[in-house]
Amino acid sequence: MTPLPSVIEAIGDTPLVELHRIRAALGLEGRVLAKLDYLTPGFSKKDRAARAIIEAARASGELRDGQVVVELTSGNMGTGLAIVCAVLDHPFVAVMSEGNSEERARMMRALGAEVVLVRQAEGAKPGKVSGADLALVEEEARRITEARAAFRADQFAREGNPDAHARGTAPEIWEQSGHAVTAFCDFVGSGGTIGGAARFFSPLGVRCYAVHPDRADHPIQGGGYSMPDLVHLRGADLAGDVTITGQEAAEHARLLARTEGIFGGYSAGANLAAAIRLLQGAERGGCVAFVICDSGLKYLSTDLWGQGNAE
Repeated sequence: MTPLPSVIEAIGDTPLVELHRIRAALGLEGRVLAKLDYLTPGFSKKDRAARAIIEAARASGELRDGQVVVELTSGNMGTGLAIVCAVLDHPFVAVMSEGNSEERARMMRALGAEVVLVRQAEGAKPGKVSGADLALVEEEARRITEARAAFRADQFAREGNPDAHARGTAPEIWEQSGHAVTAFCDFVGSGGTIGGAARFFSPLGVRCYAVHPDRADHPIQGGGYSMPDLVHLRGADLAGDVTITGQEAAEHARLLARTEGIFGGYSAGANLAAAIRLLQGAERGGCVAFVICDSGLKYLSTDLWGQGNAE
């Protein structure tokens, strides 16, 4: 293998692992496959969308050489953008709620990003970012974008986000599984992964399920906000929804770590919980795939790896 021209080229083509131990421990009828996107350069699946959005904007001329890039983030998209912008010489400003874990802000700053932290809405709890919190972050991101004549990466609207998964994540899973996958599920943040994957999978007969938290007040960072409008899910051919509690997400993230040696975050735990539920119900006997969305390293300051309760 020859050296890559930059770390951007290391984004994608992540391993797919079969969870034999969890299957045996729970007596599941069927197969569970985990796509290890926490092994990307920024330790999350958002690296794919970050690369796709920036490269498309540069190719079209919408993003000029040296222009500032701004984005609202819970930390993962921001980390991906920090990496891509560092390589392509764009100053990057990440706008994030104070409710997100501190590891995320530290990592983005280490990668050269300017991180603007926005106070949470009144009554909000640290570690649990609500739709109201996200609205405040969105307001600040818009202000900074205008003030600095910046390019807004806008993961909630730009086509590069779902396209990265329609052209990358889903086809990779399909080929790596030997075309054995019968269902796919993913925790909804921007909707890019499940929306893009559904474009590829649905025509092949693979059923796609959107995973959601059971309530607005939850610890699964990066999703479940119910805003902005999830345009990437419009027209997506989804087989249904799976609702997961914060406690279930935490318990299954720990199960992944202790049983399979896979160190993922809350959303990875939510995806595993959903996959197990599907195999115990509608997808019994099938082959369910999901993504390890990000690394457990990004949650060391939270209750996920401590003694506290996830809810």
